[in-house]
Amino acid sequence: MTRLLPLFILVLFFQSAFAQNGDIRPVPLKNVKTTQGFWHDRVELARAVTVPHALHQCEESGRLDNFAIAGGLKKGTFKGARFDDSDVFKVVEGASYVLANRYDPQLDRYLDSLITLFMAAQEPDGYLYTIRTINKDTTGSFDWIAGPYRYSFENGSHELYNAGHLYEAAVAHYEATGKKTLLNVAIRNADHLVKTIGPKPGQMVVVPGHEETELALIRLYRVTGKKEYLDLAGFFIDMRGRSDKRALFLDEHKLGPAYFQDQVPFVRQREAVGHAVRAQYLYTGVADLLALRPNPGNQAAIHAIWNDATYKKQYITGGMGAREDGEAFDKAYVLPNDNAYAETCAAIANMLWNHKMYLLSGEAKYMDVFERVLYNGFLGGMGVKGNTFFYVNPMSSNGVNDFNKGSGAVRHEWFGTACCPTNVSRFLPSMPAYMYATRGNTLVINLFGDTKANIALPSTQVHITQQTQYPWQGIVRIQVDPEKSAAFPLHIRIPGWATGQAIPGDLYAYENKLAKPVDLMINGRKAEAVVEQGYLKLDRLWKKGDIIELSLDMPVRKVIASGQLKSNQGKVAIERGPVLYCAEGHDNGGKALSIKISGTQEFTPEYRKEMLGGINVLKSTEQNITLIPYYAWANRGANEMTVWFDKQ
Repeated sequence: MTRLLPLFILVLFFQSAFAQNGDIRPVPLKNVKTTQGFWHDRVELARAVTVPHALHQCEESGRLDNFAIAGGLKKGTFKGARFDDSDVFKVVEGASYVLANRYDPQLDRYLDSLITLFMAAQEPDGYLYTIRTINKDTTGSFDWIAGPYRYSFENGSHELYNAGHLYEAAVAHYEATGKKTLLNVAIRNADHLVKTIGPKPGQMVVVPGHEETELALIRLYRVTGKKEYLDLAGFFIDMRGRSDKRALFLDEHKLGPAYFQDQVPFVRQREAVGHAVRAQYLYTGVADLLALRPNPGNQAAIHAIWNDATYKKQYITGGMGAREDGEAFDKAYVLPNDNAYAETCAAIANMLWNHKMYLLSGEAKYMDVFERVLYNGFLGGMGVKGNTFFYVNPMSSNGVNDFNKGSGAVRHEWFGTACCPTNVSRFLPSMPAYMYATRGNTLVINLFGDTKANIALPSTQVHITQQTQYPWQGIVRIQVDPEKSAAFPLHIRIPGWATGQAIPGDLYAYENKLAKPVDLMINGRKAEAVVEQGYLKLDRLWKKGDIIELSLDMPVRKVIASGQLKSNQGKVAIERGPVLYCAEGHDNGGKALSIKISGTQEFTPEYRKEMLGGINVLKSTEQNITLIPYYAWANRGANEMTVWFDKQ
């Protein structure tokens, strides 16, 4: 009994912690509307360009026809790859966010027509996987495409991965429209999984080869309240690295490789390993499940993995996955520049993971990472016009398109493996949903942008209006309009860059860490800005028309890398606010890789409204250097680019 006491105390500790932190909730997308400025322009770009472009590409590539053929509505053969169903579901998810942002009856009807295809393609027991339904391979023969039987080749079939994106699309569509047509398709499929896979006698014991289903089942649970979905998500997580499961062709096997995060049980994992997108989707699911079902072992594992990934394996853009081989994490501090992989999907996965870690803990550091990825690694994956994309996001380029996924120097309208453009299509219109949160009676502002938000607190309904030219300027005006005067805490995240910290940890740091205090005014009167644990905490009686004005100092910063990051020794990078800058040959006489930065080099920001969608450039008269935001490179043809500069 005495030997069990420490574990018992540990469980009580975590239960207490979760009771305190587990009520953090994001403000729903439908309650947040962009009004103008940086993010409004991009949400509108998603509506007008990115999502329609992705839907068109799904039509042209045969991805939609696959559902019609599987449903007997059209004759033909399967076209594409076994995971292509997921691309369609991702774009439907993005289109649903577009509807939530701004209703469009034509788009609404179009989605209804697609849902009709999904319903037709779904088999009577809820199974939905167009390649198998079309091929109707019931012979039990070896099949490299999908395996001889359902879920017999989870290491490669992507059956469960596709299902996960179906669930996410269904929840998004239901929340945007109130319709249950797609939600019912997802429920039938999830019910089929619950009956088919699990620990009971006669059930299959497999785990998803490409994680996604875990987090999607939890999302489906939050809408339906069906506990068995939560149970299955937990089962998938707990069965990783176990020798008592069946996977490849239903043969017993001991462990899968680290590529699948299947090398040891999750509770024993301590490093970010393997395929970076698969891994971070798993970590996202674990963090989300922990908020609902505390587990000290998984809690310790997820924090250790986050520390490893963030402090040792993250690019300055927030990009993850250094290796093209396996699209994987490399060893600690191995982050090459010219052949960096940093897949766009991995950047999105990093944001999803960090947001769930924030909701789990309430710690600002996770939103600091989120913001770094948002303005750099994520936005860098799409062109400024919204219809071209990168699969791979290097830190430097010689101007030659030397990556087979199309990222050396040229952006592409689409890829045969189109996970990245479709992932951008679903994340971009959802971005306002990450800006606000509530924690009991506390209202939290995590990101800045021109928005109007309607937020329900226990004490009152609150309307928030943000006005700002962020990220180009550090002035933010926030109007607080409670429906009735009420006392409640209002917490505003002060980004790490504004307090002299480049990113959590010491992988990257500012040469000069000094930072001016936050300038705060409330109703026109100067007030003391007390920042605690990354948040400006204001607790007062709020009345309609109360105005908060923040001013964050935005000096141009030189960034240096940890001494353990050998690829960037003797180099500096340049940032201003949350935006990382690069040199592109187009602005510097055709050369970028040879530019050196002196110790006295100073840069001045200049806003160029007509340039690359409207940007701040950084100009230096010394050597006549012009820098642009990293996210905006490769929009004017192939040319040299670099983020890290040799010191002069």
